[in-house]
Amino acid sequence: MNLLMCPVCRQALVLKDKTWRCASHHSYDVAKQGYVNLHVVQHKHSKNPGDTPESVQARRAFLSAGFYAPLQQAVVKLIRELCIENLLDIGCGEGYYTDAMQAEVLQCVGVDIAKNAVQVAAKLNKNVTWVVGTGAVLPVVDASINLCTSLFSPIPEQEILRVLKDQGYLMVVTPATEHLYAMREALFEEVNPHEPAKFVEQLSLHFDLVQEHVIDAPMLLQQQDLKHLIAMTPYAYKAKPELRQALEQKQQFELNAQFQIYLFQKKA
Repeated sequence: MNLLMCPVCRQALVLKDKTWRCASHHSYDVAKQGYVNLHVVQHKHSKNPGDTPESVQARRAFLSAGFYAPLQQAVVKLIRELCIENLLDIGCGEGYYTDAMQAEVLQCVGVDIAKNAVQVAAKLNKNVTWVVGTGAVLPVVDASINLCTSLFSPIPEQEILRVLKDQGYLMVVTPATEHLYAMREALFEEVNPHEPAKFVEQLSLHFDLVQEHVIDAPMLLQQQDLKHLIAMTPYAYKAKPELRQALEQKQQFELNAQFQIYLFQKKA
């Protein structure tokens, strides 16, 4: 089944000879790296939206070293238990989680607004349909998706409701209360615990919470891994430069990553 939707006229897209086309003759070529760009100019708010190339490369280096593997494994296990046909990963970034999730489904679409991130992701796994696109208009046809995933990404609720099948699922992964607390203490004068439960309240009108899990990933980071972690987070530009530099000079740093996984089901 073709899942992609034309972002201009909202009709289904069909792939033929490395070009996606709709009935209205809008066409989108598959790039040589293996992704398609469905982020049309009328939906753009900046020239190069999303993560910077530096952030993408830092994330790729850090994640490929396996520090967040406990989260990746927990997400994959949950998807396996659902026994579903397809999923849409919203904000797939450079593809670390999407790549692992794809093995559990027949069809997998990864979408991100950052073109440079999708270019990196497309080299990982040719069985994922990689798309440059925006959550404001998810480039997927109505009522076609079994599971939407949003890992540390925006949650465009109305668009998710549109693309999900009846009683489809939404998986949200967000920082748990103590996520990277030691690092934040080093970077900021005042540190507040994360508040993951806010998503349960925000989504309660249209979704039932069916599962929740907290995953811990204790780490002892060497200096280069610590630099990669800082660079891939928003803390890189939110922290005072002198505090960031002081932390980056540490040869080793011990901290705990803590993730909150919520699985929701669309209300009937």
